[in-house]
Amino acid sequence: MTTALLSTADELHARVRRGRRAVVMTMGALHEGHATLIRTAREIAGPDGEVVVTVFVNPLQFGAGEDLDRYPRTLDADLKLAEQAGADAVFAPSVDEVYPGGEPQVRISAGPMGERLEGGSRPGHFDGMLTVVAKLLHLTRPDIALYGQKDAQQLALIRRMVRDLNFGVEIVAVPTVREEDGLALSSRNRYLSPGERRTALALSRALFAGRDRHAAQEALRARAREVPSTQARAEALSAIGESRAAADAHAVATAAPGGPAAVRAAARQVLDEAARFDPPLDLDYLALVDPGDFTEIGDDFTGEAVLAVAARVGTTRLIDNIPLTFGTLGAAS
Repeated sequence: MTTALLSTADELHARVRRGRRAVVMTMGALHEGHATLIRTAREIAGPDGEVVVTVFVNPLQFGAGEDLDRYPRTLDADLKLAEQAGADAVFAPSVDEVYPGGEPQVRISAGPMGERLEGGSRPGHFDGMLTVVAKLLHLTRPDIALYGQKDAQQLALIRRMVRDLNFGVEIVAVPTVREEDGLALSSRNRYLSPGERRTALALSRALFAGRDRHAAQEALRARAREVPSTQARAEALSAIGESRAAADAHAVATAAPGGPAAVRAAARQVLDEAARFDPPLDLDYLALVDPGDFTEIGDDFTGEAVLAVAARVGTTRLIDNIPLTFGTLGAAS
């Protein structure tokens, strides 16, 4: 299969459509994470469907001092990767094709969710992101659009926009792809020196530390439901030789406060240590949030949550996150 390279919406609209069209939106500099999105799109669209990959570096979502000019542009390599992953077409429009009248006067507002976390660090970023996603959805006319979970806040906002503004498209989330050492794949990883890359591993290690603490807590709670939780009952159980139950009951009775606070603390310990590395990790935020609105969750929270982190290493800003589930079926996600 030869992947077509298209630069105008008219070229894309002229293609014959027999099945469902699945779109993967990118800013280029494609890597294995994008390839996973494309392969997933291929599976969903099926042999009779069509997979379109967009490559467009959107100027609206870069703020002052950000890396628009040095953002990698590797269209030839992108076309090759897209073809190998199963794309039927790569749509790589110019800025004039996407914004024919110059910067648009009417834009999508991300609302309150867009002002939190990434939005607080990068004012206006999500307004620009949603505006270009809306434009590309109109230009590509997909039945399905796929996005990676690494950009969790972006994914949540796109889902909200599609729901609130009645876009007729299904949004599919694809899990984060990581390198063997745990670093989340990102086009910006190529900016990292070897030393900076070693420091950057603290992001995923912090998330995994929070996840492991959460898993231990949930396992302890599940065990605690099977045994008495008071120290007096633990001592009584111990006296008759039921040492495992006694140990669990005593642990529940004497453990430090758990829940979200303990998850945050476990992750922050790793990040605090990384701040003393050479080169250091400069933390932007660590947050444990409700994925519905990206507000911080309380210690009595139950349900799905996202543990998210953003930091700079050298001049490169990186983000990462993992999903967790609190208080449901006594198990971690």
